[in-house]
Amino acid sequence: MLRPRLKSFLSTENIISVILILAAALLPTFMSAYKVSVYSYFYTTALMGLSIALIWGYTGIFSFGQAAFFGIGGYTYGILAKLWGNTALTPVALLIGVALAALVAAILGYFMFYGGINDVFVGLITMCFTIALATFMGQTAGSQWKIGDVALGGFNGLTKIPTLYFGDFKCDKLAFYYVTFIVLAAVYIALRVLKRTKVGYALLAIRENRTRSELFGYNVKKIQVIVFTVGGAIAGLAGVLYAAWGNYITPSNLGLDASTLVVVLVAAGGRKNPTAALIFSVAYSIIANQLSSSGSQFALIILGLILILVILFVPNGIIASLFDICDRSFARLFAGKGINTLKDGGEKV
Repeated sequence: MLRPRLKSFLSTENIISVILILAAALLPTFMSAYKVSVYSYFYTTALMGLSIALIWGYTGIFSFGQAAFFGIGGYTYGILAKLWGNTALTPVALLIGVALAALVAAILGYFMFYGGINDVFVGLITMCFTIALATFMGQTAGSQWKIGDVALGGFNGLTKIPTLYFGDFKCDKLAFYYVTFIVLAAVYIALRVLKRTKVGYALLAIRENRTRSELFGYNVKKIQVIVFTVGGAIAGLAGVLYAAWGNYITPSNLGLDASTLVVVLVAAGGRKNPTAALIFSVAYSIIANQLSSSGSQFALIILGLILILVILFVPNGIIASLFDICDRSFARLFAGKGINTLKDGGEKV
């Protein structure tokens, strides 16, 4: 018989997670600098997916606002980094960008949840907020729309944004890849660990039944605000990394299309499973990039067809369902040999 801790590790999700983390860490050794840099962009999309997995998958808060928080973080970083003109201060700009995104999320979340807004109405409010912010930023093309000497740029966006520096060390293509990889891995591992804690159990309880959770003594509204704030901070961090990576950000990056895309990616992969959300987000980004490079624009059409199939046949998500199928197959394969595979959280398959 295998020891209980080893049994709990033998799940498809855990094994795939270890393989993917190792592969991502070694990726620069067998890819060109350009392709490695492109993967940094893919990881910002995956980071957005993890923010959705936290607020929607764990807590049941359906939101279209993540792209807005992404934009707040990115624009704040870009404006401050250009305004100060000192590369040594870019980490400070990063922290302020994340903090401002979190603050806006906290204020919006407070008025929504303490105002009794839940379910689809949260989606509607965050959708309106995203549309309003993207529309406003698109109208800032005039010379009067400046912060100091930094022009907001309207639909052309904010350009020539400095990349990240840590002291005199510039985060170039390879270094920036590892920055995004470490951030993504840290957030992912934190979400996996959170799911197995008392706080994580509280979030899952709220997702399943808010009223019953209140009867058990949980301050549901407070927890919702905190989770929404943390989700906004993660999305803001993704926006900062994107702006530092591409040296630009435009209103299209924080519009409804961007918000809808990340929700769809998480839903198609498996919103209740951060590993599934991460894998599908990166996989879609790779496929979309390949199709775009070949001159094809079918990426969104393919995604739409996949989503329709997911809703009809695998509502729990493609990747999450594959994990369950593999776990059940392994359980039957090793039945009678003293080996059990367990799902995340210790539940026997």
